[in-house]
Amino acid sequence: MTVDVKVPALAESIPDATLLEWRKRPGDAVEKDEILIELETDKIVLEVPAPSAGVLVEVLKQTGETALSDEVLARIDPAASAAASASDSVLTSAPAPNADSATTALGTSGARSSPAVRRLVEEHGLDPSKIAGTGRDGRLTKADVLAHIEASAAPDGGTGAAPSSGSAAVSEPESTTGASAPARMAVPSSVAASGNRDERREPMSRLRQRIAERLVDAQHTAAILTTFNEIDMQPVIALRGRYKDQFERRHGVRLGFMSFFARAAVQALQRFPAVNARIEGRDIVYHDYCDIGIAVGSPRGLVVPILRNVEAMSFAEIEAKIAEFGTKARDGTLSIDDMSGGTFTISNGGVFGSLLSTPILNPPQSGILGMHKTEDRPVVEGGEVVVRPMMYVALSYDHRIIDGREAVQFLVCVKEAVEDPARLLLDV
Repeated sequence: MTVDVKVPALAESIPDATLLEWRKRPGDAVEKDEILIELETDKIVLEVPAPSAGVLVEVLKQTGETALSDEVLARIDPAASAAASASDSVLTSAPAPNADSATTALGTSGARSSPAVRRLVEEHGLDPSKIAGTGRDGRLTKADVLAHIEASAAPDGGTGAAPSSGSAAVSEPESTTGASAPARMAVPSSVAASGNRDERREPMSRLRQRIAERLVDAQHTAAILTTFNEIDMQPVIALRGRYKDQFERRHGVRLGFMSFFARAAVQALQRFPAVNARIEGRDIVYHDYCDIGIAVGSPRGLVVPILRNVEAMSFAEIEAKIAEFGTKARDGTLSIDDMSGGTFTISNGGVFGSLLSTPILNPPQSGILGMHKTEDRPVVEGGEVVVRPMMYVALSYDHRIIDGREAVQFLVCVKEAVEDPARLLLDV
């Protein structure tokens, strides 16, 4: 009797999934919980594990095809596991007939790596033989490649956030136009010498397609307006510097700035509930809870996992959950539940060096808070010019249900809470 390999249950907002690439072929032995294939949806990439040990006897859906929730993708024969184990070692000891040189080089003993790993290697032009693999049999994992990329990057690089374009996808907050452009674009000497003007065409991933659709939808549907302010980060920087070591020893997680902004946003959302609401037909739906999306970077783009009931979370709980989401995004293990819902979004383009931006709404949400780079600037205090670490903040909002006065006061509320962190404890 065979065991079915099925598509995991998909959320109502995800109609189907696209098969990326099978890691096993019919006749290959598989182990229980071994990843057989990855499925790409509009929001995330799902891994499909083997429900049972045995032999993969039939593949019903091929790479590139789409499948629905709970649809059968393949079948495994558990009774054939013992007989096939010996032949499987021979099958997997050599690369697939059509494997390219990059695929063959991944891992040791010719072990095959996942499609996600191969895409990362190809996209960044890496030599896989120079990357140490920590997976089974020495093969490369996604974490190995990402660690190698991070180690080769500039010291100030890192993951961060950007304005969202969907419940699970997000648009980049940085401006795509510079303040000034050179009069003439320099042509690389290699191109000038060879005259190489090749172009290449690649299909957009489903995630990027969804980002594009929701960006356009947000611009066409909502009356988006943005208000700005600036925050003196000195009080938070001083408070963090004073207690960060004790905080980490007690809670096992680092104290960052996002928890201050998340708590400040909660306080402002409770005072101005329209910013935490959404339009549904001719109704306004208000939320008595604060589910805040925190935009983080992933190998496939920027995604927005959701912190739920932030109004009931401590600073330590917020930081721990953000760290967990960051790890999941880097490893590609975010679930649909992690990405679904949300009543408000916070985006931190400052980690990329963004000084100022206009975030784009994450429909059906009505507000998104954009954080930016902290930079020393001269400000006037008490009639004197002093230097302070300042951050520009932006609130993009749906003017259909949020008045300008409410938006400005919301941002002022966030500013006051961050500049005087005692307000977050006393709720004043």
